[in-house]
Amino acid sequence: MTPAEATLPVAWGQLAALRVERPGAPRVIALHGWLDNAASFLPLLTHLPPLDLALLDFPGHGRSTHLPPGAEYLMPTYVHAVLDAADALGWERFALLGHSMGAAVAAMVAVAQPQRVARLGLIETVGPLAEDETAAPERLRQAVGAARALRGKSLRVFPDPGVAVRARLHASPMEEAAARLLVERGIRPVEGGHVWSSDPRLTLPGAQRMTEGQVQALLRALECPVHAVLARKAQPYFPEDVRAARLAVLPRAEVTVLDGGHHLHMDRPAEVAAALGPFLAVAG
Repeated sequence: MTPAEATLPVAWGQLAALRVERPGAPRVIALHGWLDNAASFLPLLTHLPPLDLALLDFPGHGRSTHLPPGAEYLMPTYVHAVLDAADALGWERFALLGHSMGAAVAAMVAVAQPQRVARLGLIETVGPLAEDETAAPERLRQAVGAARALRGKSLRVFPDPGVAVRARLHASPMEEAAARLLVERGIRPVEGGHVWSSDPRLTLPGAQRMTEGQVQALLRALECPVHAVLARKAQPYFPEDVRAARLAVLPRAEVTVLDGGHHLHMDRPAEVAAALGPFLAVAG
């Protein structure tokens, strides 16, 4: 199964996507994690049931257009990007499959436009990152300082893609084959080698985060069926007590726990597809 490249027009340029078109099959938009891209879902494809799939590159990621100067990569930006992609596809109703940041965005899309989201498959995150309100002043200082310091910085040039693969593995442990898929879609050639194609502004800390109470209030508002697939070992930024509390506000959610790391959908695609494939294949 080889997906086709697609471009979807948006106000600031275009969103890139990989498409597996199956007219009449359940429609699913897949949303990758932070600094990943649409290739994140390629290992799943041979294991999923027949679905009409759009694997999206978020704004500033993969082959999608970067946001214009002065714009910021915020949760509402990503929510609108998903809805703009669905509009460009002509899809009024669809399911969402998200990994990590993509899972957080997927949940927020389902809260914001419940009439459009039929089902929600979440991998390794349930809702966006949160922190105590007392952290707000320091977060603002760090975000503004980092943004101003970024101006004029040059991109790291990798002499060959293999070096970029090793850098990706250092940043986030996963199978080397999985890292290579992400790197192949996430670099662009320049004189002397390759650089990341993602927008450098994506590495900046956000100026604001919601509190845990706000996130849980949003999750309680979810109306569609939810199936979460989680790695047995919780990530430091999404610890066991937090994910347990969030799942507790979704009493009707299905939960599958698997051995594996944060990119378990790439490293253990057959097991993840066995859990989420039948769930996503239900007509919405």
